[in-house]
Amino acid sequence: MSVLAIDAGTTGITTLVVSASGATLARGYHEFEQHFPAPGWVEHDPEQIWQATLASVRQALNELAQSANQGDTPSCIGVTNQRETLVLWDKQTLRAPTNAIVWQDRRTSALLSDKKFVDAAVEVRQRTGLPLDPYFTSSKLLWVKRNLPDVWRGVAAGVTAVGTVESYLVARMTGARTHITDATNASRTQLYNLHTGDWDDWLLDLFEVPRSALPVITANYGNLATTFAPAFLDLELPITGLAGDQQAALFGQGATSAGTAKCTYGTGAFLLMHTGSTVIDNNDGMLATVALQHKNGEREFALEGSVFVAGAAVQWLRDGLQIIDTSAEVEALSSQVPDSSGVSFVPAFTGLGAPFWNPDARGEIVGITRGTTKAHIARATLEAIAFQVKAVFDAMTKAENSVVLTKLRVDGGASVNNLLMQIQADQLGVEIERPENLETTALGVAYLAGLGAGIWNSVADVSNLNKVRTRFAPEPADAAGFEAWMQVVKQLAGRA
Repeated sequence: MSVLAIDAGTTGITTLVVSASGATLARGYHEFEQHFPAPGWVEHDPEQIWQATLASVRQALNELAQSANQGDTPSCIGVTNQRETLVLWDKQTLRAPTNAIVWQDRRTSALLSDKKFVDAAVEVRQRTGLPLDPYFTSSKLLWVKRNLPDVWRGVAAGVTAVGTVESYLVARMTGARTHITDATNASRTQLYNLHTGDWDDWLLDLFEVPRSALPVITANYGNLATTFAPAFLDLELPITGLAGDQQAALFGQGATSAGTAKCTYGTGAFLLMHTGSTVIDNNDGMLATVALQHKNGEREFALEGSVFVAGAAVQWLRDGLQIIDTSAEVEALSSQVPDSSGVSFVPAFTGLGAPFWNPDARGEIVGITRGTTKAHIARATLEAIAFQVKAVFDAMTKAENSVVLTKLRVDGGASVNNLLMQIQADQLGVEIERPENLETTALGVAYLAGLGAGIWNSVADVSNLNKVRTRFAPEPADAAGFEAWMQVVKQLAGRA
């Protein structure tokens, strides 16, 4: 028995076939287009996401069929996804009436400055664990209502469904038969009450969202839905795992008890610390979020710090400045110099996330001299990623009732960069652990789906499947570099 795990990320779809021993038997990947119709706007075409999903799954299944493991066909499916992104689709035809508004999108910044939201900010945070910010799904929905009246009429009439990416994919996979979301994704919409575990009528009224348009909230594993073969590559399989990408990665890293933590370095960087059954209220810019909901309804929680730009900064060096040909080259280029020689880079391409929450900030590079080379800029880019995570880490460990973290597990594409990981260990002063398999987002939802299907019997059965391969011990850090970087962040805040 094996699991088909679909990871619907921000730039592409990864599919893994994972065995009962936790091994990856086959892999597929397919990118989809990014759309930037206006400054600060980021969109996806939902149909392109769906077609990329079909292509990725098809590639993984074809690879499996041609391998020695061809008899180990998937018996269940798990789906994980980029969170907060808003998708709307016709409940019958499944066509999207407008593009998806991506989590990175900043278009609702002005909307959230309205007095009614400013006055409600404290209450919103108390109910949701989230600050008012364009990051979350709630204000994206209100923007659609106010700016796309033809689309909104479909929502109000019950013709158009509303959800995040996993909801949309489940609707497509089941041939429009199922409209669900899981508790981790629901907790990122800013329409979900962390304390009641359900959509919140006060929040729905604040953001003017009809409850009838929203999906049913489920646990993260169990018998959640069944795919419809004619709609999904002739596969009729139970969907037994659903989770937002960062919570899936937390689970895939085995960080399943209070005090354990992970950081995923992808397009952004996301640091999560498991807090057990306790919702920790943090006033230093951290988010409280659902980590996991069990089949019996019991929930576990996490503190999260979301950095909007991490690996995307390296992509900018490649595609924007064109000082490297591939993202992997940034490590060798950065290693040509011992430090950034006073250059500080704040990659606020889409504002600043935790712990600063400044949606209007924009990127800035300072400290450039005649002696500055592309190696210094590359080094400053790696430092910027590490400094952003340090700012989150420092804020997270200040939280009331927080434990002292002595190690951090890492994953994601940028975590293969040994220099970045060493800089990170030095800045945090804790050991960094990098596992054997870095695709922990897909692995995590595979584990959840396997739990839901009975392939594994308990959380303990999967917690140690992904062993640590490399450790980075902390060395003395460049404290002055971090302080200089923080000064640039403060200057950005003053100008925003």
